[in-house]
Amino acid sequence: MGYDFCYNRSCLRMMAGAYYLPKTALGEDAHFICDEQQTIGVADGVGGWSRYGIDSGVYARKLMDNAVESIQQQPKGKVNPGKVLADAFFNNEAEGGSTACIITLKNNALHAVNLGDSGFLLIRDGEIVYRSPIQQRYFNCPFQLSNSKNGDAPDSARRIVVGVEPGDILVAATDGLFDNIFPDDIADVMNLLSLEEELPPELAARKLAESARQQSLSKQIVSPFTEAAVMAGLDSDVYRGGKFDDVTVIVAYIY
Repeated sequence: MGYDFCYNRSCLRMMAGAYYLPKTALGEDAHFICDEQQTIGVADGVGGWSRYGIDSGVYARKLMDNAVESIQQQPKGKVNPGKVLADAFFNNEAEGGSTACIITLKNNALHAVNLGDSGFLLIRDGEIVYRSPIQQRYFNCPFQLSNSKNGDAPDSARRIVVGVEPGDILVAATDGLFDNIFPDDIADVMNLLSLEEELPPELAARKLAESARQQSLSKQIVSPFTEAAVMAGLDSDVYRGGKFDDVTVIVAYIY
């Protein structure tokens, strides 16, 4: 389903759609699209908690549920993503940990908070004009919101403001996308999809998610995950191929 966001005639609009490919029944990702408040979010429960018998998917889903509750309590058109993240975190008593990226469109700009290795790209005229930075302590160990003593708090998140223009495309996703498809290839896919007139954003999100899943099953490709491992000084042969993971993608058209 697509969503139309706007509060007055002068503001830009964002039409968003999502697609989720879990690796298990529910997976560890979560997301939301809050249509009335021009706000979207993705979260990726950190899988390392499973070694302690903890399902971080529960934490991620509660985080996103809390985020929506916070958004609904804020004035229309004035969502503060930093407050949303803080409210979501401090009202989450679940065990585990999760990355988080929350983005709102207001005053013709994207206002976002991002913690960990989920994030977003902004594509303009076929080129990437912005990519949110990754936060990690070391290879494959992202910053994560958590109630544990070693977890991160919302004030560790990166605050971001990026101006947008009509025709821009926003792609927000968990690392299931970004570990398997290079940013320029994401832009190429979106450019091809843009040739299909009136393609709903949820179908574009599905195309990207399915492409990432296909890449994740390959043992031969050099993926972004492979390149990150090499940059960390690890053996490329060990990390060759994609990374099988949950994949969440939200695509939003700015117009």
